[in-house]
Amino acid sequence: MRIYTLTLLFFGIIFVLTSCSSKQYQSLFEQKAGSPDTSSAQKTAVTLAAYRIQPQDVLQIRNLQNVKYIVDEVPVTSSTTSGGGSNTGTGQTFQVEDDGTVALPVIGHVAVVGLTRSEAAKLIEGLYRKSLLKDPIIELKIVNLKVTLLGEIKGQGNYPLIKDRTTLVEMIGAAGGLTDKANETNIHIIRGDQVNPQVTVINLRDIQSINDPRAILQNGDIIYIAQNKRAVRNDNLQNLSVISQPILLLLNTALIIFTLSRR
Repeated sequence: MRIYTLTLLFFGIIFVLTSCSSKQYQSLFEQKAGSPDTSSAQKTAVTLAAYRIQPQDVLQIRNLQNVKYIVDEVPVTSSTTSGGGSNTGTGQTFQVEDDGTVALPVIGHVAVVGLTRSEAAKLIEGLYRKSLLKDPIIELKIVNLKVTLLGEIKGQGNYPLIKDRTTLVEMIGAAGGLTDKANETNIHIIRGDQVNPQVTVINLRDIQSINDPRAILQNGDIIYIAQNKRAVRNDNLQNLSVISQPILLLLNTALIIFTLSRR
């Protein structure tokens, strides 16, 4: 009976430990007393060049003087578009070809590869002003840029970079925020090619992370949020509990049979 009691006590302790809440109250953007402001140094040390248009990029272009289309009104129900573009309701989309040009209505092929978003918009605006439109205001977006969020975040998946200089904090907010298991001090931004990936670790507990230029996202970035230590420990204990349950059942059965056989 003593062995039986000790066995029950042992597995009871395991059950209590695995029942502990894994709730992690994150502490974000703390201002450490007396800590120097390193944001200026960070900005000096890291310079991020603006994204430059590449072949196969998809450009969304519209004339703000005519909020639907670049040149002429086209029926909304039309399944065809001029210039090889597709109608999205907020402008037409055009894919950059392998030769570095994009085919646009009336003005034809325009070389845009290597230009920033604003440079390409000004170029196209000038061409339309010269040949067709009066005082056009061209808005250009690169709609195929995206980042991938994985790990302890409420909305995993791919998210578009809809504006220039999108920050890590903005993207985490768009994905619903961190989960209770997230380690806010150990957020990895993985960028670069597969041969030579670069990993940047961001600590969101430090308020200076808001001003960290390394946290400005780039096309193709993979953001991974690791589990905190408490969550890892609880998962390990939970796994131990799952493994121990059938063993406990067997021991209980054996002890019952042994006790009955002694009577």
